[in-house]
Amino acid sequence: MNRIRIFNANIITMNEGCEVTEDAVLTTDGERISYVGSRQDEPQGIKYDREIDAKGNIIMPGFKNAHTHSGMTFLRSYADDLPLDRWLNESIFPREAKLRDGDIYWCTKLAIMEYLTSGITACFDMYLKPYEIAKAAEECGFRCVQVGSMNNFSQSLELQEEWYNEINGKNPLSSYMFGYHAEYTCSKELLEGLSELAHKYNAPVWGHNSETESEVKGCMDRHGMTPVEFADSLGLYDNGGGGYHCVYVSEKDIEIFRSRGLYAVTNPGSNVKLASGIAPVSKFLKAGVGVAIGTDGPASNNCLDMFREMFLTAGLAKLKERDASALDANEVLCMAAAGGARAMGLNDCDCLDAGKYADLIMIDLTRPEMQPICNLSKNIVYSGSKADVKMTMVAGKILYEDGRFNIGEDPEIIIHEVNKVNKEIGEPSKA
Repeated sequence: MNRIRIFNANIITMNEGCEVTEDAVLTTDGERISYVGSRQDEPQGIKYDREIDAKGNIIMPGFKNAHTHSGMTFLRSYADDLPLDRWLNESIFPREAKLRDGDIYWCTKLAIMEYLTSGITACFDMYLKPYEIAKAAEECGFRCVQVGSMNNFSQSLELQEEWYNEINGKNPLSSYMFGYHAEYTCSKELLEGLSELAHKYNAPVWGHNSETESEVKGCMDRHGMTPVEFADSLGLYDNGGGGYHCVYVSEKDIEIFRSRGLYAVTNPGSNVKLASGIAPVSKFLKAGVGVAIGTDGPASNNCLDMFREMFLTAGLAKLKERDASALDANEVLCMAAAGGARAMGLNDCDCLDAGKYADLIMIDLTRPEMQPICNLSKNIVYSGSKADVKMTMVAGKILYEDGRFNIGEDPEIIIHEVNKVNKEIGEPSKA
C-alpha cells in the first residue's frame, strides 16, 4: 500500500470554505487520506514510501470538470466560429457517425492528459462508447463519472440500463448516471421511458438544458413548457440530477431546481465561444441551488482548462448583473472543486479529510502570477493558470508532476493515435 506524506504545505481543505491552514501536513494510506492538519498534531512513527516537501505551496482538492465530452478531442478546432445548430448538425454529428471502435479510447486519454495539467481529478463525461471511456480512465488512474447522452438516434433505454448495471460498482474510479442529450433531440416517449428507468433505480437524471434561446422557444412551441418544466412534468427530476448550461431559465425553472435539489452546471467558455449567452449563476446561488463548473467538450470550448472557466464564471456573473460584487472568488473556487464533486455524486472527493479519497492538487506559489500573496483563493481564480499546477493526484497516486505524466501510457503514443483518428475521419477545411 502506497503511503505518501506531504508537509510544509498551505492546505485548503474546503471543509470550511476556502480557509487556509499554514505549515500543514497531509498523509495518504493507499487511495485515501489518513491525516490532514497541523504538523504538531500529526501521528508519529509511520513509515512512508515517499515524503514531499510542499515548500509552502497550496494543497487543495482537485477540480471536478462537471460537464464535458472527452472523446471529442479529435474534433478540436474542427468546426469553430459557427452557431450551435450548424456546428452540431453540419460538422459534429456527421463526423461522430464515422467513429470506430477504439477511437474514443485514445481521444479520451488525450483529454485526461489535459485534465491533469489543469488540476482536474474527475470529469462528468457525456459521450459515446461508455466501455471505451471507462477503460481509458481506469487505465490512466483517472476518476470518471459517465452520464447517458441518449437521443432519438443513439443510446437506447436498454443500453443505458446495461451500462448503469455493468459500470457501477466494478471500479471505484468509474461510475455511471442516467441522462439524455437534450429535449430537442428526444421524443416525449423516449423521455417518459427514461423517467421510468430512473424511478426503477431511484436514480438522478442529467441532460443539456436551456442552452440557447431557440432551444427554449422550440420546447415552448412543442409542449407549452420550458425544458426544465417539461422534464419535471415527466418525473425526470424526482430523484435529483440537474442540467448542463442552464442559460435561459425562468424564475419558475430556478424554483424547480431548488425544490428538487438539482444542480446547475455552468459552462462559460463554451457558451461564450458559441455565443449562447451567460448563465444566471448569481441567481442560482441566491436561490440556494447548487452550482458546479464544466468546460464542455474540446470541440466547442476548445480548452479543457478549469482556471479559464473559473475566471469566466466570476467575470461573466459580474457582467450579467452589472455588479462587481455579484460573485465572490471563494464561491467560484468551491464550485470548481467541492460543488462539482457533489453534483457528480463524488461525496468522498469533495474535500480533504481523513477517510476521503486522496484526490488533490499542488499549486505552485513561486510562479510570478501567484505573487504577492494577499489572498490565496482569489489569486487562484483571478490570476492563476494551468501552468501553476505542479502535481495532480487521484486516489493516492500521482498522475502528473512537474510536467511529467504517470498514466501507464507514453503521451507520444496517445497524441499519435488521436491525430490518426482525426486524419482518417476527415480533416477540417482550410478556410
